Amino acid sequence: MQPLKLIALDEEDLAVVSSHLQDAVVRVGDMVYQPSKKRFAAVLNRFDWESAQGGNGKDFKRRRTALRFERVFGAKLRHVRPSAEERVLSLLAVRFEPDDAPAGRVILTFSGDASIQLQVECIEAELKDLGPAWSTRSKPEHPGTEPGS
Repeated sequence: MQPLKLIALDEEDLAVVSSHLQDAVVRVGDMVYQPSKKRFAAVLNRFDWESAQGGNGKDFKRRRTALRFERVFGAKLRHVRPSAEERVLSLLAVRFEPDDAPAGRVILTFSGDASIQLQVECIEAELKDLGPAWSTRSKPEHPGTEPGS
């Protein structure tokens, strides 16, 4: 598996980033909003869906990945407490809701009805793998899907 480095500048790009981050896990303490720099950043453990296709468990891998958004003017948290630094969240999707284009909201949706809403001037994001992949025994499952699919 080659390390990923993706840039997102529009909704279509962000959908690609979201697909690579589906089922990534992140500690609350590994996310930060820096108002003075207008930046939101997180370090996640993403599941490698590409190598898992048709895999038998030996091909399941995760990798440390950085996610960064620039031009962020505000962040709203829902069911996420910054003081609960050790809490682990599972990322379901990253999506964009336009306001006054190109401005809008980037919404990171996590399991357990948690979310982070970033008010952005425009979409400017980067996903970058930080190191080697490691094996994991389990593949994320979702209600309504057949195991192993």
